[in-house]
Amino acid sequence: METQSISEKIEKNKVEEDAKPFVSPCRKLDALAPMRWLRKGWEDFKRAPVHSLTYGFVMMLFSILISALAYKVGSFTMVIVMMAGFIFIGPALAMGLYSISCQLEKAGRVRFFQCIRQGRKRLGNQMILAFALLIVFLVWARAASMVHIFVPATTDGSLGSLILFLLVGSAVGSLFALVIFCSTVFAIPMIMDRDVDAVTAMLTSFNAVLRNKPAMFVWAMAIVIGMLFGFMTFYLGLMVILPIIGHATWHGYRETIIADDWPQDPDTQS
Repeated sequence: METQSISEKIEKNKVEEDAKPFVSPCRKLDALAPMRWLRKGWEDFKRAPVHSLTYGFVMMLFSILISALAYKVGSFTMVIVMMAGFIFIGPALAMGLYSISCQLEKAGRVRFFQCIRQGRKRLGNQMILAFALLIVFLVWARAASMVHIFVPATTDGSLGSLILFLLVGSAVGSLFALVIFCSTVFAIPMIMDRDVDAVTAMLTSFNAVLRNKPAMFVWAMAIVIGMLFGFMTFYLGLMVILPIIGHATWHGYRETIIADDWPQDPDTQS
C-alpha cells in the first residue's frame, strides 16, 4: 500500500512537471515601464533604508576591493575588466534586495534573517546560475585580453589607436553584456519567488527580454547610467544606486513575468 502510494506520488509529480510550459509567459510592457520600477525601487529604499544601505555598503566595499586588487596585480585595463565582471555577477549578489522588496510587498515590514533564509533555500539554483555567469565572465576576460593584444591602445600613442581600441573593446564587451543581461534580468527574482530551476528561469528571462525590446533597452540604459554615476562618485554612489536597482528589478519581475505555473515559495506568499 505504501509502495503504491509513493509510486502514485511520483507519477503525479511527473505529470505536473510535464504539464508546465518550457518558459514562463510574460506580459507586454510599454517602453517607459522601467521608470515605474525605479520609482517603486526608490519607495522601497525609503521604506527600508537601513537594510538597503547595508547591502549597498557591502557591494560598494566589494567594488572597491576588486578595483584595488585588479590595479595592484594588473593595470587600469584590468580594473575595467574586473568592474565589468562585477556588473555581470552583480544580479546574483542582489538576492537580499529582492527579498526586502518582496517582504515589503507582502507584509509591509522587513526581517533581515528572512533574507538570509530565502537565499539559503535557493542556494543550489543560485550556484548553478553563478557558475554560468562565472564561465561567461572568464571567457569575456579572455576576449578582453585578446583585444588588448591585437588592438592595443598605445601602439603609436595616437588618438586614433585609442579610439579603435575603445570601439572594438566596447563592441566585444557589449556582446557578452547583452547575453548576461537577457539571461539574468528576471531569472534570480524568479528563482527566489518560485520553485523553479535555474535553466528555466534563465530561458524565461531571455524570452521576456526578446518580447519587450524597447522597455528592456530603456532598463539596460538606466542600469548603465546608474553604474557610471556610481563609479564617477568614487563608488560612494553605488551604496544608493545598487539597492535602488535591486528593488526596481524585483518590481520589474513582478510586472513582467507570469509565473503561476510554478509553486510559490511559502516565505514569499502573502
